[in-house]
Amino acid sequence: MKKWLITALTSILVLSTLTGAMASNDGKKGKKAKKFRLGIEVLLKDRKELIKGKRVGLITNPTGVDKDLNSIVDTLFNDSDVQLTALYGPEHGVRGSAQAGEYVEYYIDEKTGLPVYSLYGKTRKPTREMLENVDVLIFDIQDVGARFYTYIYTMALAMEAAKENNIPFIVLDRPNPLSGAKVEGPVLEPTYSSFVGQYPIPLRHGMTVGELAQLFNEEFGIGADLTVVKMDGWKRNMYYEDTRLEFVLPSPNMPTTETVLVYPGAALIEGTNVSEGRGTTKPFELIGAPFINGEELAEKLNSFNLPGVKFRPASFTPTFSKHSGKLSHGIQIHVTNRKAFHPVETGLHIVKTIHDLYPDDFQFRAENNQGISFFDNLVGNGWIRADIQAGKSVDSIVSKWQEELNEFMDIRAQYLLY
Repeated sequence: MKKWLITALTSILVLSTLTGAMASNDGKKGKKAKKFRLGIEVLLKDRKELIKGKRVGLITNPTGVDKDLNSIVDTLFNDSDVQLTALYGPEHGVRGSAQAGEYVEYYIDEKTGLPVYSLYGKTRKPTREMLENVDVLIFDIQDVGARFYTYIYTMALAMEAAKENNIPFIVLDRPNPLSGAKVEGPVLEPTYSSFVGQYPIPLRHGMTVGELAQLFNEEFGIGADLTVVKMDGWKRNMYYEDTRLEFVLPSPNMPTTETVLVYPGAALIEGTNVSEGRGTTKPFELIGAPFINGEELAEKLNSFNLPGVKFRPASFTPTFSKHSGKLSHGIQIHVTNRKAFHPVETGLHIVKTIHDLYPDDFQFRAENNQGISFFDNLVGNGWIRADIQAGKSVDSIVSKWQEELNEFMDIRAQYLLY
């Protein structure tokens, strides 16, 4: 065979193989992109009968968007098949404009003209009057995977109200940004129940909001007429970045997925007189106080060789919250391997190390008249604070919660959807 013919045939064969491979890869990418859908997208495409022709009440905030960042408020309001009649705002409000703990009044939404009822004001549970014009109640808010994030209790209280008023309750499921594969931390003891920990679940629960809704409904006697609209294509080992979704900050001090990673442990600092970085551009990643030596603290924490994390000396001046306007020194938490990282254990090491290095300055938040500190509410018991004060090691603290954590894992397994 002539050389030119061999060359031509070889070129055609290579081109054909490459074209086929590219088409195959494009098909796989297209299939993957098409397959992953949020609960809101599944509802509108496959399960619209749940809301068609009904008066809908919607509990949401700025995270209630589809993959194209369209707000569920606007989507439902403009849908001729649906009559959106009322909005309900959790902590920080429907549009996310309120800071942590800030009282949110009743108001009229400027864009839609709909009434917005606060679920973080005089009442945290919808009243009968708030639900008068509602046939079905929807919850669509992005959680962050930590027990003390208040949105999951807004959901639980709304489920109670739905049960009491014979209104079906729909949860549009969203990813757990910490993945749903890991569960960490102590299970909350009922004595320490509060709005930053209402039910006996661990600090890092490893569940989606839909799975939590099912667990709350069955295990804690809510008994609502509950429907969870599942995501399509989510896997338990997926972190938020794996979904390819844009991240919409669920609250003013949760700006990035890096913040979410450290939050289950770093937020324990809120129960002390040390700044958790509120009033900076890196809340929960920056931790410090005027009395801390950042070099000393970073060196001590790095000496523990904790998995998946490094600590860098850092100084900052918070613009609000603790130590506002005062130069503070401490650390920045850098997660180097999110799968190896244990945020709860890391958070306890930070609290205990600051406690041990600066005993004359460090303080836990004051106890209430029941002898409970806000730190106890956050961690879910009183014994961890006592053990830190008694000089117990973090390893001994972690080992003490394992039995209850294992018991929770057995209960949790019954409600996993993915």
